[in-house]
Amino acid sequence: MSDIASPLDYIEQHTPQFTELADKIWNLAELRYEEFASSELHIEVLEAAGFHVTRGVAGIPTAFVAEAGDSGPIIGILGEYDALSGLSQEAGAFQCQPSAEIGNGNGHGCGHHLLGTAAHLAAAAVKAHLDATGQPGRVRFYGCPAEEGGSGKTFMARAGLFDDLDAALSWHPAVHNGVFNGRSLANVQAYFRFHGKASHAAASPHLGRSALDAVELMNVGVNYMREHMLPDARVHYAVTNTGGTSPNVVQANAEVLYLVRAPRNDQASELYERVKNIAKGAALMTGCTVDVVFDKACSNLVQNSVLNEVVYRNLETFGAPQYDDEEIAYARRVQDASLSPEDIEGATRTLGQAWRDPKPLFDHVALFQAGNEPTLHGSTDVGDVSWITPTAQCFTTCYAFGTPFHSWQLVAQGKSTLAHKGMLLAAKTLAASALDLFRSPELLAKAKAELLERRQGRPYVCPIPAEVELPFARG
Repeated sequence: MSDIASPLDYIEQHTPQFTELADKIWNLAELRYEEFASSELHIEVLEAAGFHVTRGVAGIPTAFVAEAGDSGPIIGILGEYDALSGLSQEAGAFQCQPSAEIGNGNGHGCGHHLLGTAAHLAAAAVKAHLDATGQPGRVRFYGCPAEEGGSGKTFMARAGLFDDLDAALSWHPAVHNGVFNGRSLANVQAYFRFHGKASHAAASPHLGRSALDAVELMNVGVNYMREHMLPDARVHYAVTNTGGTSPNVVQANAEVLYLVRAPRNDQASELYERVKNIAKGAALMTGCTVDVVFDKACSNLVQNSVLNEVVYRNLETFGAPQYDDEEIAYARRVQDASLSPEDIEGATRTLGQAWRDPKPLFDHVALFQAGNEPTLHGSTDVGDVSWITPTAQCFTTCYAFGTPFHSWQLVAQGKSTLAHKGMLLAAKTLAASALDLFRSPELLAKAKAELLERRQGRPYVCPIPAEVELPFARG
């Protein structure tokens, strides 16, 4: 086998290029559906490597599909590159310190600059191997925008972009190495826009109808509902328009954004209907009207133990990255300077194993046991892909143990050698897993049979109705 034929050799040869790519995307820190420069960076490298790229898929300017190969099974590798608002942070800092170089206020607080880059590198390594060996197979890299609060993959699923896949692979930066074997929550997100009547709050308050009062009453009503919903359900909100900053004006307009989560799509939909009824009640109580604007939704994750075993086997083969004394000291300083004992204990509980004396860096691979599928109370639009085709994901260590997601601490470590080592381990794991699937039609057949069994005869139904426009396309 030539050097180019080996995906591991390819990854090693291209490590500097892809490390630079990840750091560039970290610097851009673009939000959902605004990842124009980040997606273009990926596309330029993919086209140079010989991929056929289709831009603007599903009507999303920052979404794309890159494909290589002429025949055989189609394996999709999912990439992301969106950041989070309000998390601007200086790289390498040990205290919260917004970046002096990045002026947009955003930050990669979930490591998607690494996620997309490792997935891209894995796809390129697989293509090189297929080209060199003649192994039948098509590899497809999905440029997926807006995972953070946008459900980009759900809109892509609604457009049928995953329908012909034989399997899909992905990963996520984390504080440990292991298979992503938990159940995520389905969710629905919607804006509630209340309309009242303005008036002078002192001279003629009786003529006004406060939209802000309606928002507050809705929030109170939802809080009372929390006692009477599933234990694993979650409801979050953000007031996005208070109606102005003048207290002597009765606010004529106000808006609140709600995110409703539950273990299954049908349960999330039922809970969402209850939230809508509370909003109607709040409008009635205040003499206001309310418009409900469905924003987005995503499905619960369907696990696939057949694919999980493949990913786990490869992750174990490569093992955890090797860390030098400087990297271990850096991770320990992150813990000592900015992480609480509760952060570290919380990470241990999330792993579901008795690792009561955690090191600064998780230096092994967490045990995978098929059938052990804890509920993870977050959501991911990978869930929609998993309903359509067998899907597996892994975690790799990119941060000091205990670092919470969506935090400035995670942003600060995003350009470290720790982050880069975890990214490369993910690329190797995804590439090797894809090749295992190309070589074994039996594995793919078993994975597809398991998906059908887990769906129990239920077809995939996109949780975003056909009439809902993409968020950026709305007036």
